Amino acid sequence: MHDGCSGSFENGKQVADKVRMMGFADQLMPMPMEIECVECGSTFEMAEFCCKCPTCNMVYAVTPCHAFDPKNIMAAGINY
Repeated sequence: MHDGCSGSFENGKQVADKVRMMGFADQLMPMPMEIECVECGSTFEMAEFCCKCPTCNMVYAVTPCHAFDPKNIMAAGINY
C-alpha cells in the first residue's frame, strides 16, 4: 500500500523494498547527494533512489518524498 509521504520505515531494507516496489529504484534523484558509506567509509555520489557503494556494495535507499535530506538515506545491507 502507498502511504504517500507519511510512511515511516524502521530500517534501510524497508526503504529499499518500498522504492523498488514503487518502481523508483533506478530513477534519478532530483538532487544527487554525496554520502559516506557506513560500512567502508568511502564517499560517493548517490544519484538514484536506490544505489550501491562502489567500494563495498552496501545498498542505500531513500524515498522520493524524503530525497532532499541526506538524513533520510538508509543503508539496507551489502548487495541487498
